Amino acid sequence: MVVCKLPETATMNSALLALREAMQTQGYAACLIPTADPHLSEYLCPHWQARVWLSGFTGSAGTLVVTADFAGLWADSRYWEQAEHELTGSGVTLMKVQTAASQEYLQWLANTLKPGERLAIDGDVLSSSAARALEALLGTGGAHIDYGVDLPGQVWADRPALPASRVYEHMAPWAGETRASKLARVRAAMRDAGASWHWLSTLDDIAWLTNLRGSDVEYNPVFLAHLLLSEDSATLFVDASRIDPALAAVLAADGVTLAPYDTAKAALASLSGGTLLLDPARVTHGFAAAPAPAVRKVETINPGTLMKSRKLPAEAAQIRRTMEADGAALCEFFAWLEEALKRGERVTELTVDERLTAARARQAGFVGLSFATIAGFNANGALPHYRATEAAHSEVKGDGLLLIDSGGQYLGGTTDITRVVAIGTPSAGQKRDCTRVLQGVIALSSAHFPAGTPSPALDALARAPMWRDGVDFGHGVGHGVGYFLNVHEGPQSISRAAITPDKAMLEGMLTSIEPGIYRPGQWGVRIENLVLNVAAGNAGFGDFLAFETMTLCPIDTRCLDLALLSADETAWLDAYHARVRERLSPQLAGDALAWLLAATEPLPAR
Repeated sequence: MVVCKLPETATMNSALLALREAMQTQGYAACLIPTADPHLSEYLCPHWQARVWLSGFTGSAGTLVVTADFAGLWADSRYWEQAEHELTGSGVTLMKVQTAASQEYLQWLANTLKPGERLAIDGDVLSSSAARALEALLGTGGAHIDYGVDLPGQVWADRPALPASRVYEHMAPWAGETRASKLARVRAAMRDAGASWHWLSTLDDIAWLTNLRGSDVEYNPVFLAHLLLSEDSATLFVDASRIDPALAAVLAADGVTLAPYDTAKAALASLSGGTLLLDPARVTHGFAAAPAPAVRKVETINPGTLMKSRKLPAEAAQIRRTMEADGAALCEFFAWLEEALKRGERVTELTVDERLTAARARQAGFVGLSFATIAGFNANGALPHYRATEAAHSEVKGDGLLLIDSGGQYLGGTTDITRVVAIGTPSAGQKRDCTRVLQGVIALSSAHFPAGTPSPALDALARAPMWRDGVDFGHGVGHGVGYFLNVHEGPQSISRAAITPDKAMLEGMLTSIEPGIYRPGQWGVRIENLVLNVAAGNAGFGDFLAFETMTLCPIDTRCLDLALLSADETAWLDAYHARVRERLSPQLAGDALAWLLAATEPLPAR
């Protein structure tokens, strides 16, 4: 749900000029502009999209550094083609890094800044961990870091206001646990950590803990707030005008009081003692540095982050129902698409987005999209984060592959699915790539593994079929998914991320499996399902887990080279399609049902 849009602004060069003038006037040699807000959100309300305003690059990740004679945007391989296009004429140079976790810009600053020179950063939007890494690199070189200045904010004359939409309650039967129960569980974790206070800034953690939702951040049903929790109190820093009196009374009954959003840092600074639990990966430097020295800090992952990742049985049941609704919408859409193409109708990537969104909107419990739909035909599908626009999009015609990555926010869960559709006659190379990607999905989906296995350790299972052909891809295999919350959720990540204790795979976690192959300028392939960690028994060697595939939508067998599939892989696909048919048939009628039945026919015997 979009709640505010970026206004029309001056050219990017004039924005950079204004920033450089402020830097020169105030004596700063460089300015660091991360893609972040005070909550370290993935998607930002336009109020905090300074990097977009200054550079013109609209990707969801990247770091901008500006000096008197240089401006560089550090972005990973997902965004290289997009950034090269959007940065043209902006005065900003693309600095390519391999992974989203890269902090090469920090080393660049350390190599560039001279002793005594000053670096400006808004510490309220810089993660605590990034600040530590910056200080470790720059501290010995003599450069000075000023965390207390928001230079882009000073020169951004038409900066969008903060959102002020309504905050509402996520209620039963969709909410799987009461607010009081969640507060009690988090407080128990605080006691175990020896903490008298707990500070939260991450919006999904706050929304989960309070059973509240909003629409402040595009695609994520969250609202801008901070939360300070003690053993007997909870203060929610949010504009009270956004919460109606009846809901405020319900919150008060659970011990949650309201305070103005802009008083959050002052409240932290006013703590006079005790022990504060905070998560250095989920709090900014400005807020982490606010408490007085007398306040002892315990740094560990937010207890609610791990609790939130483990869906309760009641929530898993709701997710299964939501997957049926989402799958029905997809069948309706694909039935339309197939007939439209047969009739020779003009179909573009924009049409795909419009029709698929409309099909989801007709489902009960639908609230909005969970991210911007990616519909990329042939070469556009090779851009993992491609988004068609009125100014730049393709018509779906001829031969090739149409990649569609989409998802919805429902009261009973969050969906994220990618399918590749055959348009005309795919080439042998396209079919081989589709088959290898499917084999990666099957290999990981079929895995059994000990409970507590680090999620990055599973990454290679999905890549192995592609590695046999000497092929790889730059993004992770899978990410956690929220429950009517953020579509990207931690702490688990099936990727090449560093193995840390918080990334253990535990029962109840909902995760994507989405390997891909991308051939720049030709085509892209990605197949994605969401899977739930479920118990798989104990044979005397500890508890094991397996994956229950939650996503319900046929996989287009016209894209496959069936000769490459093993008997076991063929059996997996047939069994998956049989389950999809069984679960979705009662939800459909007419053309959509006919399409489903045809798309889930068993593969021919070989």
